[in-house]
Amino acid sequence: MTKKKEKDICVTDLPGVGVATAEKLAQAGFTDLMSIATISTGALVELTGMTEMGAKKVINSARDSLDMGFVQATEYEKARERIFHITTGVPAFDSMLGGGVESGATTECFGEYGSSKTQIAHQLAVNVQLLDENNQCVYIDTEGSFRPDRIRQMARGKGLDEDKILKNVIVGRAYNCDHQMLLAEKIDELIKIEKKPIKLIIVDSLTSHFRAEFVGRGMLADRQQKINRHIKLLSKLGDIHNVVIYVTNQVSVDPSQMFGDPTKAIGGHIVGHNSTFRIYLRKGKRGSRVAKLVDAPNLPDAETIFNVVEAGLKE
Repeated sequence: MTKKKEKDICVTDLPGVGVATAEKLAQAGFTDLMSIATISTGALVELTGMTEMGAKKVINSARDSLDMGFVQATEYEKARERIFHITTGVPAFDSMLGGGVESGATTECFGEYGSSKTQIAHQLAVNVQLLDENNQCVYIDTEGSFRPDRIRQMARGKGLDEDKILKNVIVGRAYNCDHQMLLAEKIDELIKIEKKPIKLIIVDSLTSHFRAEFVGRGMLADRQQKINRHIKLLSKLGDIHNVVIYVTNQVSVDPSQMFGDPTKAIGGHIVGHNSTFRIYLRKGKRGSRVAKLVDAPNLPDAETIFNVVEAGLKE
């Protein structure tokens, strides 16, 4: 018996997945084989109520139906041709990042208050539409810092239609970490089911709710596990749908550090290991801002200076 082609296989063809189970999966955003092939066994059991053995069988069947093995580096290189970059509006900043903020990757900006993390977020929400006027951005606001009037100012600075730019920014105000994670989960549904042309996902900021709700060393492990699950979902969205993931992060001061800059990003190694590009922002001289690339898989450490004016980011 010949194996069905991937395009001919649907979710209900998987063993143990009937119409009712498929509907439960669809409501949670799992509408194709790839999403099911990459879900954990525990999550599938929780979503569907099936046994652990049944969940493993479903996942393995989805994986068998897809080409999820190894590929030659030349094929991987060809697959990366779909990658695009969103400009920051500052040529030196873009050059430091290899052409701008990269799709299919997670870019984290961390720094103290007033270091322009949110300004960059607003600028990217406008600039993603320079690639295509229909491109949309999802902005998860955890600190109440999103400002429509700032989007308008930056759109005017680019000579763009303010109303059209603003309509293409989809905003979700998260009031706690569970709400924040739920909003992130709904993005998959926006892309797959509602067919929205989302090319940028912003979380501003990633850690503020987790920091406030999980207090003390006794809750540190629980906090890190939740952050890990959240950022891995964001990374998966970026990779599967080829969208740009931009997250901002708060900082703290390490009192044990005697020399050098004691500023540390919140989230520790969990956030650090899951961020593809890490940028440290700080205030510079005469109102300028300094952006330092501290981690990247293919770029050297570098530093650049930019200013923030009414029209947006500038050299």
